[in-house]
Amino acid sequence: MVNNPKKKAEIKISGMHCASCALNVEKSLQELEGVGEAQVNFGTEKATIEYDPKKLKLQDLEKTVENVGFSVVNEKVIIKVGGMTCAMCVQAIEGILGKITGVSEVNVNLAAEKAYVTYNPKMTSVAEMRQAIEDLGYEYLGLEGETNEDQEEKLQQADLNGKRNRFTVAFAVSIPLMVLMYVDVMLPFNMAYFMLVVTILPFIYVSHPIFSAAYRSLQNHNLNMDVMYSLGIGVAFISSILGTFNIVLTPEFMFYETALMLAGFLMLGRWLEARAKGRTGSAIKKLVGLQAKNATILRDEEGDSIETQIPVEEVIVGDVVMVKPGERIPVDGKVIFGESYVDESMITGEPIPSLKNTGSVVVGGTINQNGILKFQAEKIGKDTTLAQIIRLVESAQGSKPPVQRIADRAVSYFIPTVLTIAIAAFLVWYFLLGSTLLFGLTILISILVVACPCALGLATPTAVTVGIGRGAELGILVKNGEALEISEKLTTILFDKTGTLTKGKPEVTNIIGTGLDDKTLLFIAASVENNSQHPLAEAIVTKARDNDIKLSDTEGFNTFAGKGVSATVNGKSVVIGTRNLLKENDVEISEDENEMILKLELEGKTAVLVAINNAFSGILGVADTLKDNTSLAIKELKKMDLEVAMITGDNPRTAEVIAGKIGIERIMAGVLPEDKSAEVKRLQENGEVVAFVGDGINDAPALAQADVGIAIGSGTDVAIESGEIVLIKDDLLDAVAGVQLSEKVMGRIKLNLFWAFAYNVILIPVAAGLLYPTLGITFRPEYAGLAMALSSVTIVTLSLLLKGYMPPSKNLEES
Repeated sequence: MVNNPKKKAEIKISGMHCASCALNVEKSLQELEGVGEAQVNFGTEKATIEYDPKKLKLQDLEKTVENVGFSVVNEKVIIKVGGMTCAMCVQAIEGILGKITGVSEVNVNLAAEKAYVTYNPKMTSVAEMRQAIEDLGYEYLGLEGETNEDQEEKLQQADLNGKRNRFTVAFAVSIPLMVLMYVDVMLPFNMAYFMLVVTILPFIYVSHPIFSAAYRSLQNHNLNMDVMYSLGIGVAFISSILGTFNIVLTPEFMFYETALMLAGFLMLGRWLEARAKGRTGSAIKKLVGLQAKNATILRDEEGDSIETQIPVEEVIVGDVVMVKPGERIPVDGKVIFGESYVDESMITGEPIPSLKNTGSVVVGGTINQNGILKFQAEKIGKDTTLAQIIRLVESAQGSKPPVQRIADRAVSYFIPTVLTIAIAAFLVWYFLLGSTLLFGLTILISILVVACPCALGLATPTAVTVGIGRGAELGILVKNGEALEISEKLTTILFDKTGTLTKGKPEVTNIIGTGLDDKTLLFIAASVENNSQHPLAEAIVTKARDNDIKLSDTEGFNTFAGKGVSATVNGKSVVIGTRNLLKENDVEISEDENEMILKLELEGKTAVLVAINNAFSGILGVADTLKDNTSLAIKELKKMDLEVAMITGDNPRTAEVIAGKIGIERIMAGVLPEDKSAEVKRLQENGEVVAFVGDGINDAPALAQADVGIAIGSGTDVAIESGEIVLIKDDLLDAVAGVQLSEKVMGRIKLNLFWAFAYNVILIPVAAGLLYPTLGITFRPEYAGLAMALSSVTIVTLSLLLKGYMPPSKNLEES
């Protein structure tokens, strides 16, 4: 029977609108080398593919579907994993989960002790992942959100207590024994037997987790830090037993207290590390802690509104929720009664409470301050803004910036290299340089216990976890580690004008009728623009209503993207928009009219031109005010040696006036919305690394095209899915803060990696006795163990310093 190595994948696809979409996907999949057969069913929205796993991965198939322009429907899960001790454990778990058919992406965060898995639910399950993790010898501690906060804290505390008890026992026994060895007191019994009896039970108790983890690792054909450390302390203790009974070795080989102390140092290091790692995820815990437990809803019973308190999970869309002063708002919704100030600082970072009244949007997790509010629930459960932010931060903390690949590559060679160095050093000292066997074994043990891949494994994830958490506290949501790394390399920041640099709420400032009176001009223009959702249209309609002008119905309304609109009002053909639109409709503009238009544009206003029955009839001057802190944000970005540019659909003269007010020299004017992404691409083709800052409403393609898309929100009404960096607050200084935070986190990652590499590069040669021939310096195993324990703690502590980081731009105020 021929062994068929092919695998079958079933991918759920969204976004297909017709049978030709399915055929396009099918064709693209069939063109891949390694695909035997591909069938796409438009009705069920599924692709069934038979492929060769030696040539293709599931991820390649999914990427092909996405490249055609459709979305792959996958599920994401965060698995809590216990028993990981070093970067090699991370590689082992990522490797075993990545081999499961149906898993397309795995990222394991050593600091958070979590595996972030993207998988196809049609092909695999969490149960299969659990089995794989447990077969490796690690603990499956459940899915994120399965266990409540109190249970998690109890589990963490039990783990910490276990480690603390072990190193306490280790030091309580080993330190007095070491003192006895050095004091050289004459005892009425054999010292070797005494030390064996005193240390054997404490040694088994303290080192049991180390040897157990090493055994599991070897069972799965992996080498990790526990294997190396087990060799070190195992050699020390077994040598002592052989020396005690004069088997091959003599009684001078006494390492009992050293072996116990080394095991104690490892436990001390892991205890300190676990305590520090627990603090790296404090931002998530704070966010989770904002979620209300209960809600007071109003139910109509026999004509009366009855207050009923229910768990927040039971609130449904449409429920009327009442919130009293001091209470936390349970879900997102819209106020239908009452007025109160609401503290939204925990979501937006904005310290000043926001006034809420009828029609205002309220967000779950914020705190009502002084009045009673009644609101209608609109978003509940996983759809609330707070739940989305928590998911985004969790996902981002599980991502890896590309710089992590350096550490991953180093770790894969680390342990075999250290084992080779340890054995080579022993052979060189004992056989070539003629040292004593005792000295050779001491060198071997010191190398095995001083080498530490943990520091390398923790350098990136701890900094990413703390940095992204700090960003969330400041109202800056960074979606992944890659965005952090690219933000550090930016050369150009491109700002959309309307709604980003300006408030996006234009007002009509000038009404100039040329062929008719101003009021009639406004009436006709507003009647046409009443059909449009464009900000300029809304400004014109608002001006008409403010002047009590009753608008007329229109016929044949049409829009011309980026140019204007047309319609028929009371039998008159009306065209409203730019010079180009009027020119295309054969409308002539006189020199005097051109001068009026130019005058408005030189004032930084947008001139909206009106033509009736193909005759130029007037101009509406519309101005959009700049946001607070705009000039200051541009100035700060320039200080960071970044080129700042503005892109707008406005004509060049208006754009130049606005850009001149805020200090932007590089302007891209007259760009239609659909062409903004092409402008970003053009910059990239010229070697620029581009960040695009927009409001995420009509510039999604440009945000997606940019190396880093920065979506600026407006308080709690934020499009979470827009951009790689999402700013919750409508403040351009936060765009600066986002770049500064990214630079700080990347700087800390590099510092961590430097110390992790430097520690091993310096101390392994010292432990190997490199300085002994010239300076007589050796590294005692006890000191080597202490140094190893402190290395990881140092890295985690350096990352934790990011918790207090405040981007310089956050301290600035508009002067």
